[in-house]
Amino acid sequence: MSLDEVIFTANLPKIDLHGYDRDSARVAINDFVNDNLKMGNPIIVIIHGVGTGIIRKTAHETLSKNKNVEEFKIDYFNQGCTLVKLKNIK
Repeated sequence: MSLDEVIFTANLPKIDLHGYDRDSARVAINDFVNDNLKMGNPIIVIIHGVGTGIIRKTAHETLSKNKNVEEFKIDYFNQGCTLVKLKNIK
């Protein structure tokens, strides 16, 4: 399944980064990715909010450096969320 096919995100695992600073957001994102990789969840949602874009930028930088992330993109229906597709490592 590609990220373009994802419409409903209510049942996907998600992390809400509201109130996080940059450093704690980086750690939380990497931990969340690793936990969901172990659980076998192929797609996750990161809620960063719209605001000034600092946490969104930090989230995207962190995801681009994470070797377990195949692709990510802003949710088409909610600009405050990023959809993330994890690599299928077995």
